[in-house]
Amino acid sequence: MESVKNKIVFITGASAGIGKACAEIFAENGAKLILSARRIERIEKLADELKEKFGTESYIFKLDVTDKNEVSEKINSLPEKWKAIDILINNAGMGRGLNKLYEDNVEGWEEMIDTNIKGLLYVTRNIVPGMAERQSGHVINIGSIAGHEAYAGGGVYCATKHAVNAITKSLRIDALDKGIRVSAVDPGMVETEFSVVRFYGDKEKAKNVYKGLTPLTGTDIAEAVLFCATRPKHANINEMIIMPSVQANAFVTYRRSED
Repeated sequence: MESVKNKIVFITGASAGIGKACAEIFAENGAKLILSARRIERIEKLADELKEKFGTESYIFKLDVTDKNEVSEKINSLPEKWKAIDILINNAGMGRGLNKLYEDNVEGWEEMIDTNIKGLLYVTRNIVPGMAERQSGHVINIGSIAGHEAYAGGGVYCATKHAVNAITKSLRIDALDKGIRVSAVDPGMVETEFSVVRFYGDKEKAKNVYKGLTPLTGTDIAEAVLFCATRPKHANINEMIIMPSVQANAFVTYRRSED
């Protein structure tokens, strides 16, 4: 097992859900954190909490991963002591709607493509060259079972996560001789703010997604990310697919009746 103590871990979308849980578990294990998100007040609060609880040193900044110029500017202007990023966790992502493709909201498509694909690419493009130069690093992409299966109403979201799957595999090949490991953690049903965002703030609709079953939590996924990050240097976890024990695939779940 390789320690993450004092390693610099960059997490996108760290304000909630899986990103926040990753920040907490890496802080508990002694990492130094670079936390970014659009909601700066949330990561400011998180950094304060982690400092108080674990003595964690954090560097935080507001970041919209869909803004190519902002991503480049913010990453390339990191203070010298924060430039040598050891682990990149590409967590920022979103879903919009569950409509039939021919009835769907085109603006939602743009949001998903810009965040899930282009945002991940922008961040990766600005961080991995430093890893290649240092001949060391680990990129961990948060994907989805939607990157392995397509389902009704999820055409564009599934397409974006299939893209993440392809990018992960391709980067692993490209970085093979640079001492850089590349992993993907692909969850099934996780109860975070994801469904609230997907249904444009409709909390009741989001809650019904998990009705009658126990979904995964952000912490479940963060533990898997930490596992990937702590394998000995000669080992790489290419891909982890994690689902609730009552979910067989993207289509089949077992739900208890709530009589």
